[in-house]
Amino acid sequence: MRKFITTAVLVLVLGSCSNEPIDEGRRLASLEADASFTETGDARRDQTRDAATAGSERQRLIRALEDYSVVIETWERRARPGSLMRTYEVTVGAEFDPGEPKFTPEPGRTYFYENVGTRGTLDVATGETYSPSGMKVVVGDAETREVIAWYEIPVELRSAVHGTALTPDGRHVYITGARPGGELEPQGYAGTGIQTAASLLKIDALTLQPVRQIATGGRMHHAQIFQDRYMLIDSFATDPDGLRIYLFDPETDRILGGVREEDLGGDAYTAWTDDEYIYVLMEPAGYGFQGARRYMHGEITVMPSSWVARLDPNTWEVLQEYPHPGHRANWICFDHDGSHMYVPSTSTHTVSRINIETGEIVWTRPTGVGPYGCNLNADGTEVWIADKGEATQLVGGRTVTVYETETGNHLDTLFSAYRVDHILLSPDGNEFWATSNYEGAIYVFDAHTRERKDVIRVPGGGDLHGLVWVHYDENGEPAVVRDQGGFHNGVDPGNGRALVLNGPQQGGE
Repeated sequence: MRKFITTAVLVLVLGSCSNEPIDEGRRLASLEADASFTETGDARRDQTRDAATAGSERQRLIRALEDYSVVIETWERRARPGSLMRTYEVTVGAEFDPGEPKFTPEPGRTYFYENVGTRGTLDVATGETYSPSGMKVVVGDAETREVIAWYEIPVELRSAVHGTALTPDGRHVYITGARPGGELEPQGYAGTGIQTAASLLKIDALTLQPVRQIATGGRMHHAQIFQDRYMLIDSFATDPDGLRIYLFDPETDRILGGVREEDLGGDAYTAWTDDEYIYVLMEPAGYGFQGARRYMHGEITVMPSSWVARLDPNTWEVLQEYPHPGHRANWICFDHDGSHMYVPSTSTHTVSRINIETGEIVWTRPTGVGPYGCNLNADGTEVWIADKGEATQLVGGRTVTVYETETGNHLDTLFSAYRVDHILLSPDGNEFWATSNYEGAIYVFDAHTRERKDVIRVPGGGDLHGLVWVHYDENGEPAVVRDQGGFHNGVDPGNGRALVLNGPQQGGE
């Protein structure tokens, strides 16, 4: 500005020294220009001052809120009061001949089940790539860690797979199926397609073939056994009258009751249980996955707080809400005594330990990039977190972070699989099994030494989600002993009831 004012004054001075008469028009124009530049300069100073004031005000607001205790102290209930119970009438779209058994289980042995999607995968050991056209249900021997049978589901029933679930009696598998209208979903990751309702396929656990296609009003994301009797299911997307979270009776294939996310006061993501209550991971409306992506890409700097809603499954009333300092949480795992929960959060790359009774955040610690699943070891002293790289748009995270539960002290970071997401303690308490979306493989770690013991690769590749172990007793009767929600049917290594595999084990191989 000073340069322009000086130039205008200089014009006047030079004009007055000239032998030529002063052009009054030019003099007035110069004066107007000088005034204009001065006004512009004043406006710019005002704008700068306003921006500085606004910036200072923003800084003041941020500083007033930067301590997370402010969020906890000023928290207002998000859920509607009273019972939130809703229902949905399930319909059967089709029924199928179950076919012939693909394997014959032996009494006294334990088997693992894995639902596999059609996303392209890479065998990092050989460099071979796979692009399966159909979903698969895979079964393997949990003792030898060998895949023994699988079945590729017909392409017309294809969908995006995100979980593995079995009925408590171990006789049927549930996997997401095609949309009820019959539209063929694209091979591989469905992208925005997962934001529409799909069907639920019920699979015979021996023939590995569909027996029934069910319309539940939503698209199953995760499912787990509840109280050794029902299935707790959360939905990626729903029909307008569908339920985001619900309890499902596998004996009748009917929904017993559930909730819609609008009644919970935000966007519901996944649901978990300590076998008494239902815990729903909640996000501020409109943020979710894209909020996590935008935060990690530097497009936004602050977001409203996320929280956990604790539901009573008998009344469907929200009993308590737990705000926590993370966004896009995907998983909850619990202490063996049910006193604390652990919540990994994707966009903040953290895990928090929360007291369930008081809501106190005992500690929050950093993890690897984009954490997803978590699980505790048999004696409850360690929590293992799968660093998936969720929402990062990277090939994937490739580590597992281990913390001491009581203190939050960092114990180890393990080299793992690309895009490792579900991580579960085996029913004997001696191994952690972690599934990889990117490699089409299960990585097995020694729970005591933290050494990698094995890599189980699925024939033909595909993205893996979840794990379920089924044990056959001495009479050849099956029962689920472990799924992503916890241990079942009397087995629980965290409380001294481990299932013996390959004889007693006291550590590494």
